[in-house]
This record gives sequence, structure tokens and C-alpha cells, in this order.
Amino acid sequence: MPDYKGYAGRVLKIDLSSETCEDFAWKNADRERTLGGKIMAADILYNHIKPDMKAFDEDNWLVVTTGPLSGCGCPSSSRFNISTISPLTNIVTSSNCGGNFGLSLKKAGYDALIITGKAKGPVHVEITEDSVAFHDASELWGLHVTPSQEKLPPKAGKMVIGPAGENKVLYAGVFSGERTAGRGGVGAVFGDKNLKAVTALGSLQAEVFDKEALKATNKKWIEQLRSHPLTGRQMPRLGTAGLISPMQAHRSLATKNFSDGRFDDFEKVSGEELAENYLVKNSGCTTCVIQCTRRVNVDGKVVKGPELETLGLLGANIMNNNIELINKWNYELDELGMDTISAAGTIAFAMELNEKGLWDNSLKFGETENLSKVFEDIAYRRGIGDILADGSKRVSEKFGGKEYSIHVKGMELAAYEPRGAVGQGLGYATANRGGCHLNAGYLIVLEGLGLNINPYTPKSKAAISIMFQNLMEAISAAGSCLFTSYVVLPAPVINKPNSKLAKFINIGFVAVGPVIALLDKFPAVASTNLPLIMYPYAIKNATGMKMNIGRMLKIGERGYNLERQCNIILGQGPDADNLPKRLTNELQVKGDKRTKVPLDKMLRSYYKIRGWKNGGPTQRKLKILGIK
Repeated sequence: MPDYKGYAGRVLKIDLSSETCEDFAWKNADRERTLGGKIMAADILYNHIKPDMKAFDEDNWLVVTTGPLSGCGCPSSSRFNISTISPLTNIVTSSNCGGNFGLSLKKAGYDALIITGKAKGPVHVEITEDSVAFHDASELWGLHVTPSQEKLPPKAGKMVIGPAGENKVLYAGVFSGERTAGRGGVGAVFGDKNLKAVTALGSLQAEVFDKEALKATNKKWIEQLRSHPLTGRQMPRLGTAGLISPMQAHRSLATKNFSDGRFDDFEKVSGEELAENYLVKNSGCTTCVIQCTRRVNVDGKVVKGPELETLGLLGANIMNNNIELINKWNYELDELGMDTISAAGTIAFAMELNEKGLWDNSLKFGETENLSKVFEDIAYRRGIGDILADGSKRVSEKFGGKEYSIHVKGMELAAYEPRGAVGQGLGYATANRGGCHLNAGYLIVLEGLGLNINPYTPKSKAAISIMFQNLMEAISAAGSCLFTSYVVLPAPVINKPNSKLAKFINIGFVAVGPVIALLDKFPAVASTNLPLIMYPYAIKNATGMKMNIGRMLKIGERGYNLERQCNIILGQGPDADNLPKRLTNELQVKGDKRTKVPLDKMLRSYYKIRGWKNGGPTQRKLKILGIK
């Protein structure tokens, strides 16, 4: 078997309890099966977790992984992943981050990091290409995210938690620079292990298989990204915030705790408003050519601005039209160290509970004066913050309102209202980590935010969802930002959405559902490559691994099934793939029967195509995928 390039070649396992470390075996066959990233992490966890294991067990592993494209000069490839058992959902979560830690970890000589045990007190783990050191982090404990990083070695890649992680807020994140591994409470697991920070520093460079071919691939890839109307024009101009307006138009902007899909004051919290009146400049993750990050002024500081999710969920979903406040809250939540999506979703649910008289908590839709204090109370678990720190699901178990507690598997939904995009609803329901728009397959990009396939029909949505879920798993495992996948959407259709070509493609996408289903079942059929999809070329040139679209889909499918099997081991039942009744039973638009998610119908098709039964893979499917 060839010695694959593009990888650092080592995996480091650290035991915080004994302050020891060792190499963890990871071979070429493992790289072929997983590529890296979240699929590598799922494979590692699958062979470790046990049915009774919990997020705050000492033996719960934190698995930090990179991809083979990271550090190889590929555009938008600085991503790293953190996977573990989530305290929010009690199943496996994977959280992706664009900070500098992943690149630095590879330069220190490691593709991945496994952290187990629990330190006796606050600890900072320092990794270099020559050593691993354990430092007392007592002076860092209690600090916000930025001050914590400022006290660490300046040239090192960093992962830190803030007060929310230290106090085990169930949706606390891990931060690297200004970027966040935000979803699922990975920061709370850091806090439970007394792990305040990890740094990595080195000068090693992973060798690539074909340097000149990779250079040519990267050049072409960068040209594609810069010339495409989404990644070259809309994302740099408006960032993800530019999606607010089309979401409003397609009734998919979560409003008043997902009771509606449109917000009368949407323009006041839109990407256009942010760009015209608050944008200081653009920035982006390391190696990113898209530069979609907004930089805004908050209290005299130029800081990272809010993404679409934060704008939507702290805007329309709590009936707030003050974008200046959202800029401020986004910064405060980052500094406290928590996921803005789950924090905002839990606040919106609490507001509705108060409105319906189920919980007198002083939180009201449209009234925002006290929210900065509420966020701080959540981070330090004070007063009602101690209740809100546990997320919507647990709040509903305490006070009621389960039918409008907007979560899946315990994780709050992103800002897309699925009654205006039913394929996105199916994705939410089947996403392994819970209410995640990306793990869902992000089908809404076809249902109005990129293409305009019929957002209300259930026809072919199962097949398309599976294809996108598998492909996005593989893209993430390779180390790429998922925004790079936008270039597969045909530019002429984006530029002229009302053209005959656009109408033909939008109708055709649904019509070819049976063909896509065949591809989902037999990905090897796609044994070729397409000029628009650069990942197979980059992976081959970086690693020397044989790669095509079919192989990527098969690797993605294996990863999706691995995570599902992990969840089943941890106790996930056959009815876990569901949505709140508000989204499946209530019409978003009175009299329009299309405006609820026909989940049961789509789920039957989904399971049949995936080869699943009772919410999980059959023995035959596991055998086909080589999962023991």
C-alpha cells in the first residue's frame, strides 16, 4: 500500500489525569476509509464508546482532527473538527472550526489529537514538534475568550474556552482566534476536564504527492471561487448575512420562535443593512479566498460581526429589529464562550413560555434591554441563566411547551424555517448531531437560496438530501470549508434565476430524483470527475490516493453511518429523527396545506434509500460499508 502524502502522519493521545501522552495507531487503510476530519473522529469514537458513556465521564474522548488538504495550500482549507459525546444531546457531536489551531497542529507533526481523562485543576496543554507540556492554567481560569488567548504563546495555534465552558453551559463552544467550534457543547466537555487551553506550534510541512499538479489545481480552484456569483460576489459583499433577504422572500426566515417565516422588519437586520451602515472591512479564515467574515465596530473595537444564524435568531426569531444590538450580543456571546445559535434559540423559547404563562421569566419578544445580562447569567449559571444554560429541550421538560421547543435531538435549529423549505426539514430531522443545517445536507441552498427547486414538494427530497449529506461529510473530512461547494451550482442559473435554463434545471432536479437515489445506493457509478468539483483532484494531488466523486460519496456515506451507529450505541431510539410538532402539524400560512413539513412521507423514502431500518443502518448496509 502506498505511503500517502498530505498527512503529518501521527495521532497524539493525551491523558489529562496522568499527564501522559502516546502515539495512537492510524494507518493508511484508516486514511483511505475516512480521509480525515469528522469521519476520522467518528471512526475513532465508534471503536471506543460504550452504551452507558456520558459526556462528562472522564473516559469520554475529545477527538480533534484535521484533513489532508489542510496545510497544503488549498483554498479555504484551514478547518479542523472536534468530536465528542455532547452534553446537550447525549449523542455524538462534531463541531467544525476555521481558526488557526488545525494548521498549527499539523505543523507540530500531528493530524489529530485525542484527549481523555480529567486534570486535577485548570490546565493548558502545550504541543510542539518536540514535546508536550502540561501547564497550570489557574491564572487563565475565569478569563473571557480574547484575554485567555492573549496570555498564550503568540505564534501558536490556540483552542480555548470562556466562562461558559468553565461553568459547563451545555452549548459552550471552543474558540480558536475569532472562530468557534460552536455546536453541541464541546466547550463544556473541555470545562469538565478542566482543560482551559491547548496550543500547538511547529515548523513541519506535510509533503504533498504531486506539488506541481496540486499548484495547478489550486490555481484553477481559486479562479473558480473568485469568478462564481456566490463565492466571488455575494459572499464577499454581504457574507452569510446576505441570505436574510432571500429567506424572507421564501418564507424560511425563522420568526418569533419559528411561528412564522417572515419578519416585517427584516430589512433592518439584513446583510444589506450590515454592509451599508456597519461593515468596517471584510476578513476570513486563514487560506480563505472568499473573505465572507464581517468586521464591525463594537464599543470602539473592530471585531468579528454576526453570521446569518446570529442575525436571524437574535433578530426575527426574538422580534428584535436592532442590528446594532445583535453586533454587540454576538461579541459578548463569543467572549463568554457559547454557541449563539443554541443561546438564541433557548431565549426565544423562553420568551414564548413567558408569553403563554408557563414560566414567569421576564423575557418578552421585542424587549431586549436586559439580554446582555441574561447572556452573562447563562455563562455563570446565575438565576434563570442556570436553567437556560441547559438548552431548550431541558427547559421544555421543566415547564412544558414541547410542541414548540424548537430542537432536534436536543440541539436547537439554525435560522432556516423548514415549513418554507421542506427538504431542509427532512435534513434537520435526520442530521446525526441534531438540529444542524450543515449536517442536514443544507438542502435549502437548492430550495431558494441558490437554485429554486419547489420548496414544498416532498418529491425527490430524500434522495437529494442523502447525496448532499454524504458529499458534505466528505468535503468536511478533507479539510475544506463547506462554502466552497457553492461553485457546483451553475453560475448562469444564479445570475439569471428566471431564465428558461434556470426553470429547466429547477424542475429537472426534482424529476431526476430516482437517478440520484440510484447514485446514493451505488456511488461507485460516479467513477468519473467533473471540472466544477475540484476536491477529488486536490485530494489525489495532495495525497496520491485514488479519488473520484463516487469514492468521495462512499467515504461520506460511511462517515454518516458511523456517526449514526455511535448514536445508537449511546441509546438513540428509532423515533429520534423528528421535528417539533409546530413544524409538522401546524400550517405556516393558514389555508395553504403545503406549508408544513410532510416528514413521515419523506422519512420512509429516506430510510429505504439509505438502507436503514428503525432509524439506523441494517446489518447488510454495515457490511457493505465495511463497518464491523
